[in-house]
Amino acid sequence: MKISVVVPVYNAEKFVSQAVESALQFEEVYEVVLVEDKSPDNALQVCRELAEKYSRVKLYQHPDKGNHGAGASRNLGIEKAEGDFISFLDADDYYLPNRFDAEKELFKNDNVDGVYGAIGVHYYSEKAKEQYYKVFGDRLTTVYQKQQSRDVFPGLLNMRGTFGLFSLDALTLRKTSLKKMEYFFKPHLRLHQDTEFIFRLSYYLNLYSGIIDSAVAVRGVHENNRITKVDSREVKPASTRVVLWAEVNRWAESEDTLPEEIRLHIKRVYRSFLIANAPFLKKWGMISKYLLTDYPSMRSGLYNINFRKHLF
Repeated sequence: MKISVVVPVYNAEKFVSQAVESALQFEEVYEVVLVEDKSPDNALQVCRELAEKYSRVKLYQHPDKGNHGAGASRNLGIEKAEGDFISFLDADDYYLPNRFDAEKELFKNDNVDGVYGAIGVHYYSEKAKEQYYKVFGDRLTTVYQKQQSRDVFPGLLNMRGTFGLFSLDALTLRKTSLKKMEYFFKPHLRLHQDTEFIFRLSYYLNLYSGIIDSAVAVRGVHENNRITKVDSREVKPASTRVVLWAEVNRWAESEDTLPEEIRLHIKRVYRSFLIANAPFLKKWGMISKYLLTDYPSMRSGLYNINFRKHLF
């Protein structure tokens, strides 16, 4: 296997060395592709030092040297990657020694486009743990049980009960399989662009579960992590998820091969977040409209959960 590990780097001077060295421990890692995204700290200099120290570390910036976000940075990393497989790693996270154990076996099957696993949690400080333990705990981020590839996409949409989720840090893709995707990450999504990508990915590609009963990578939690602030409600999560599900809904409406049942489910979830983020009077108007015109959608699992959660 020749794996390219794509690492978007922003404001991570304290963490990126650990991330890179955790990837370089594997013979299968052909290269670590750093994409520095105009960090306000000293991350660019640290990346330069890593590229000078390790021959397998490649450093890139956007052509205009500007800040374009994690999605655009990952896209550039995929474009520059020369390996046969692509994996991802956030600059403040790190791999564990078992990271590619399942991949080495599963990718012997040419029908396997991608493999996902579980990630754990590490708190970089007691302050971070005090602030965010209620969000992440010591839980694994993973799909809860081994799944057939055909069940991954509807499972991630919670169409058949609780399924779980997986993270980019624990995802490895066959590079040639990415040709099935019209585009990769959507740069205009500054948050949740990884979730939107994983949704589409699981529809077009055959994804298989690797190690899901123990962590293969670790999420680093610290005070300045943007997604941590969203998950902990320092940033209002409902408004960011309206943007996410609006994008998913646009894709669903434009994808001709998508079954109508799934298209309607996505629309209902999107509506639930619209209601959750609407001002009080507007919210009641929207609820009345859906009660009168779309009552069957109220029975949809995830839609109903969000409806009840934000109404009462």
